Amino acid sequence: MATLAEARALLLSPLGPVARAGQNGNPVRVSFEFFPPKSDEAEATLWKAVRRLEPLNPAFVSVTYGAGGSTRERTHRTVQRMITETRLRPAAHLTCVEASRAEVDEVIESYKAIGVDHIVALRGDPPGGHESAGGIGGAYQPRADGYANATELSRAISAVGGFEITVGAYPEKHPESPSIDHDIDVLKAKIDAGATRAVSQFFFDIDAFLRFRDRIRSAGITIPLIPGIMPVSNFAALQRMSASCGTAVPAWLATHFDGLDNDPETRKLLAASVAAETCARLQEEGFADFPFYTLNRADLVYAICRVLGVREAQSSPAGGGVGEADGGGRPLHHPSGGPPPAMGEEHP
Repeated sequence: MATLAEARALLLSPLGPVARAGQNGNPVRVSFEFFPPKSDEAEATLWKAVRRLEPLNPAFVSVTYGAGGSTRERTHRTVQRMITETRLRPAAHLTCVEASRAEVDEVIESYKAIGVDHIVALRGDPPGGHESAGGIGGAYQPRADGYANATELSRAISAVGGFEITVGAYPEKHPESPSIDHDIDVLKAKIDAGATRAVSQFFFDIDAFLRFRDRIRSAGITIPLIPGIMPVSNFAALQRMSASCGTAVPAWLATHFDGLDNDPETRKLLAASVAAETCARLQEEGFADFPFYTLNRADLVYAICRVLGVREAQSSPAGGGVGEADGGGRPLHHPSGGPPPAMGEEHP
């Protein structure tokens, strides 16, 4: 938590959190999520974004799996190219959907063989939903010969050894979960299985995220909790994605985008402003790591990184950091070939 002197300084400051973020002496670590391309044109877009963001020296970058494991080969190929052609440290997404244990184990071993040491372990989303929502929406049914959920998957990755394991967290409750308490129990199980950090689903209600932070800390969970940030300028698509993954879209955000359907440039400015404000406030709460769901576009993310004080070759590459700085971040104890909007998890 902030000291009394720090709190007084914030109250007296003529600057808002965004302006203060540029003056904050605490180092910020960023990471970027990409999804594997479906076409030559999409591949060019992806690599344009990668090259634009690479000089920011992210702690790591991650590459997603599509719904139903539909991009397995493209994910592996993209990760391999990042290792070969860039200075980036890639983390590969891995899911349980539509794959046997043997097939998943083979993927884990193949990542280890090419030098990947970080896996984002998710249950995954079955195919069958609306394409604009990433193709998710079908009912999840684990294969009899497969891993049932992210807990089992994390345990399998941990058994191989040599990996950092990131899992999902849901500050506003997973859509299949009966309660936040159940989500916390699931997160505990994933940690017991080997998870080393948790990245949240994207959100817009900062207070809800901070309440979730407090609840997991009071429950004894001490691994880094890292806030997932998604700057999205297409509000209609955002509403569909949010509905599928349980993220609340506040009325004020809808008001900001109202009447801008045919004004993409203004929508981009608003998206960057909202995301920058979110990051700046979380930074004042002690958070130091910010993973961005880039949607394979670099412009908004690059601008937000500038606001946070990240400059070329200044973000720490060493292992992804701690998620929250000592102090405010731990008040109780110191996520098809497109982007999947929900980090599918187990809720038995």
